[in-house]
Amino acid sequence: MKQALLAAGAAGAPASLLADNRSGRLSKGDAALLRFAAAAEILESDFWIQYNELGGIQDSEVPGGSGSPTYTAKLAVLDSDFSQYIHDNTDDEITHFTFLNAYLTSKGAAPANLEQFRTLTGSTATGSSGKPRLTNLMQLTLDTSWWTRYRSSLNNPDLDPNFVFPQAVPDLAKGQFPAIPRTDADLMPDDHIQAIANTAGFHMPTIEQGGSSLYPSMAQRAQSVEVLRILISIGPTETMHFQTWSDKAGNAPPLTDSTNGLVFPDLNAPPFGGETFQTNLIMPEPCPFLSRSLPPCSVIRPTQTEGVAMGVVKFLTAMGLFIGQPKAFFELLQDLAMEADAAKRGGGDD
Repeated sequence: MKQALLAAGAAGAPASLLADNRSGRLSKGDAALLRFAAAAEILESDFWIQYNELGGIQDSEVPGGSGSPTYTAKLAVLDSDFSQYIHDNTDDEITHFTFLNAYLTSKGAAPANLEQFRTLTGSTATGSSGKPRLTNLMQLTLDTSWWTRYRSSLNNPDLDPNFVFPQAVPDLAKGQFPAIPRTDADLMPDDHIQAIANTAGFHMPTIEQGGSSLYPSMAQRAQSVEVLRILISIGPTETMHFQTWSDKAGNAPPLTDSTNGLVFPDLNAPPFGGETFQTNLIMPEPCPFLSRSLPPCSVIRPTQTEGVAMGVVKFLTAMGLFIGQPKAFFELLQDLAMEADAAKRGGGDD
């Protein structure tokens, strides 16, 4: 299955790219790292496009959909520029996978190709294009512990893998909730559609903090300086996204969704509050890094490289992003992850 999909991706690449191998071919490990990154960006682009169709700005850069005025207005409660940020984030992710796949083919390596699995039914609310999807934004279970992890001055998951960071929104980790209106029926009552917008507001940084860790973690395994350059150049843009969305999430109004009991707490009030939950702290607190014998440092966390790609697959799967996909989809993602995790710096593979 994996070889057939990769071959299909290569077959669809321009001949000029496939022939352009003047600066040398990629090692097996470097190709696997970039291919996994490209697959992750394809998946990320898929759900960002869904957000843009309903709550972003539709134009020639990011076409599709016609917007949902009610949903867009509720997103604007978190920030008046929310639509513009959705649009720009979507555009960024599209360029990431497009570049990575083009680079792979320019080196004679197979690109990532997930088109066979673009079969999920997305939102049917007015404003959606109704196109088949790779990802499901309507049954999300979110781990919002990144909120307290990046505010902790004492713990770093690289040094404290068993430490449990508190959830910012505990209810989001306990059920399955939509981050976009599933149908026009989700546009009311008012607290329900605001809860959907709030869920989107927390889903966005949840995803982007994962990308912030993925790229520096994979970069430690790159052999080629050029591949290293690619990974450390794309990675910081994911961190820009994360900081933007973590700021917006802090503006999500406290409420209880009357349709399902989902609670968004006031993060500045007891039992929350204090430095761990303070909503205007959007820069990483200094924490232990590499060794507790060294001074604290403000860093991305985690950046441990062992098993990072498989960790991403498990993280996204547990989120519910792939509900509805067949067994073959998960097998392909796991294969791509295992190959990326097998890459070794200085490994000298073919």
